[in-house]
Parts: sequence; structure tokens; C-alpha cells
Amino acid sequence: MEEKFLSRNFEIEKAYNLDIFEEHGGYSTLSKAFSMDTDTIISEMKKSNLRGRGGAGFPTGVKWSFMPRDSDKEKYLVINADEGEPGTFKDRYIMELDPHRLIEGCVITAYTLGLRTGYIFVRGELQHAIRRLERAIKQAYEKGHLGKNIHGKGFDFDLYVHSSAGAYICGEETGLIEGLEGKPGQPRMKPPFPAIVGVFGHPTLVNNVETIASVPFIIERGGDFWASLGIEKNGGPKLFGLSGMIKKPGVYEAPCGITVRELLERFGGGMLDGSDLKAFIPGGSSCAILKPDALDAQMGIETMREAGSSMGTGCVTFIDHTTCMVRLATRLAHFYHHESCGQCTPCREGTGWAYKVINSIEAGRGRPEELELLLDICDSIQGNTICAHGDSLAIPVRSYIKTFTEEFEDHIKHQRCPFKPWRTGKSKSKVSSAA
Repeated sequence: MEEKFLSRNFEIEKAYNLDIFEEHGGYSTLSKAFSMDTDTIISEMKKSNLRGRGGAGFPTGVKWSFMPRDSDKEKYLVINADEGEPGTFKDRYIMELDPHRLIEGCVITAYTLGLRTGYIFVRGELQHAIRRLERAIKQAYEKGHLGKNIHGKGFDFDLYVHSSAGAYICGEETGLIEGLEGKPGQPRMKPPFPAIVGVFGHPTLVNNVETIASVPFIIERGGDFWASLGIEKNGGPKLFGLSGMIKKPGVYEAPCGITVRELLERFGGGMLDGSDLKAFIPGGSSCAILKPDALDAQMGIETMREAGSSMGTGCVTFIDHTTCMVRLATRLAHFYHHESCGQCTPCREGTGWAYKVINSIEAGRGRPEELELLLDICDSIQGNTICAHGDSLAIPVRSYIKTFTEEFEDHIKHQRCPFKPWRTGKSKSKVSSAA
């Protein structure tokens, strides 16, 4: 794909400033949207086959259609910018390098659905992104792209940045809503869904940063065009974050449906010299791990599911042969236990026990029966919690055990980690920084 969309301004100097953004066509699509019937805009969104870019992959146009059109209550827009999934770092590029694109998408979305107030809920650690967004919003107000009577069309919309307290669970849309209301970030039971009972008990649309940043391009070029850039049921290009033991880590724009091999070789430059690919995580730490024989799988919701994992956020971590998979699973389990909100017993207790058992195996104290115990723990967690946080541990941990069974068994059999020379005095290889 030669033409860039989501990343077209990333290399333009100071494109985060309003004057530079407008020089390159910024906010022109907003005028086009104001001239369109709102039902037509929703129809174009459905045609585009745009799926949510935050990990769940729900069809965006369908989600928009769930918002009540004739409600007497005020309705809200909430942008999920709480990018906390380990291995995921794409949304911050939009917020830092092209914040006006996100703002333009917010205004079009709000106009379409009759929303008067919006919040961008940003992970608290992303202070640079927060400053860029706040400055861009101030510029947009001064130029009439936000506020009262936008572009003289009689439409009012106010947009605010909300800095979170840094809890990973606030990446879940109802946990985010709770945090936005000033409460602990504990996900809600669904139904009711946010489209009916969201922020302050009002109808609320929650969408990811990349999802909303795609909206201006769909309005500019049409839903059918956007759909043609991807594969069936997965329209458009998207941002892929590549990390791990590769030559050129970073964020790259590519069509949905690109293979993992293409991402690695064409954009990532291949593995670092002397490194052999051992495995990869296709879309953030909550996805099942895959071996190199799945490199030709396409990056799409359904296609990656067929490969045995999920596309998630589309940020791929490449793992080389020096990495201890047991240690990686230990770090993963510790993270999800630490970030559990504690509301559900299977998640609160299950993630803790999973971490203790895996850590014991990695430290050389494991017993053969503990592998079956770990799988039982995963079964007890998955599908038994209010939100998917517990699944985010159970799914990858199960995949690590089943995909690298021999490595777990070696730790138990020899009562040591072969990747830790400082503990054993012996080593098969050096420890990767990814472990």
C-alpha cells in the first residue's frame, strides 16, 4: 500500500500544530460531513468494515447504530486512550504526532450521533500525549473547530482530556467509565451496555483512538473505498506496532490482511543478526502465542482466530530463541495479577495462584503435577468473570504451556532454568531482554 492515511502526517514536521495540519487538508472533511445526512454517514461507516482498533474488533458502524437517536438524555462520546496492553504502543503516535486527526474524527462522530460532550481518557503515564492533545484542543477551539456553532452549522461540541490513574483495567470500556466518574476502575456487569447506560448513567459511545482517527478518511473517500483497502470483514489499513528482537521496531501502516511474515520482513527488517525467531505474540500480551509456522497467517480478526490466536491491537512482539518462555509467562502472570481490580474471585485469586505456580516452576521448585494444575486454574478463570481481564491471563498462559510444553517440563525435571547462568553456572544461551 503506497498511499498513507493514518500515518500520513507522522513524518511531517510539527504536524501536531493546527496551521500545519490545515495546510495538509486537515478539518476539510469536517465540512463535508456537515453537508451529509447523518444516516448516510452511519451507512458509510458500516460499508467501510472498520472494526474497533482497541482489541475487541467490534464493527464500528454497527456500534454507532446502537446509540439511541431520540433520547431525552444528554449523550456522551468517550475515546479510549488508556493504552496499557503490554506490547502495544500505536495510539500514542496519533495523539503525539497527529492529534488534530483524532479531534476531527471526534467532531464528525459527535455530529453524526448528536453528542454534545466528549472525553479523551488517556493513560496517566502518557504525559507527552496529554500535553499535545490539550494544546491541540485549545487551538481547535480558537479556530472554531470545537465549541459553539462549529463551522457556523449550529452544532455545539465540547471536548476534554481526562488523565487516568494508570490502572490497566480502565482499558475495559466500563472500567474506563467508572474511572471517568471518579470511582475505582471496576468493570460493570453488562447489560446494560454503555450505549444505553454509560457515563453518569447516560447513553455513551466508547471508541478507541485509532478507530476514531480513521473516521475522517472514510468520510473523505467513502466506505466502499476503505473496505477495499483491507480484506473481507476487516476494512482499511491500520497501524501495526512491531517490537522485540527485530532490526526496525516501530509503528507502521499496512492493510488489514497483511501477513505476519510481511510485517516482520518488509517493515521490521527481519530478526536481529544472530537471532532466530522462536515465537510471536500477534496483538498484545493477552493473545495466545504462536510459533513461526504461523507467520503466513493474515492479520485480521477471523484469520488470526483461525491461526489459533487473535489480532488484538495489532501490535506484534517477536521473540527470539534466547528467551525463556517460562520466565515470560511468569512476568505475564505477575502483571495480570497485579492489575486485577479484585472484583471477581476467579480473577482475583486465580491470577495470584497462576503467578505463584509459574514462578515456582521458573525458579526451579516446580513439580510435574503443577502443569495440569495451571491448566485447571486457567479453566476456572476463563469465562467466569465480569470482564475479560481474567481471560487475558488464562488464554496466553494456557497457550504458553501447550506450545512450549517441553520447556516447562525441562524446568521441572532439572529443577533449574537453563536460561539463567547466574543461578546454575551453565547456560544454553543468553537471556533476551524480552524475557
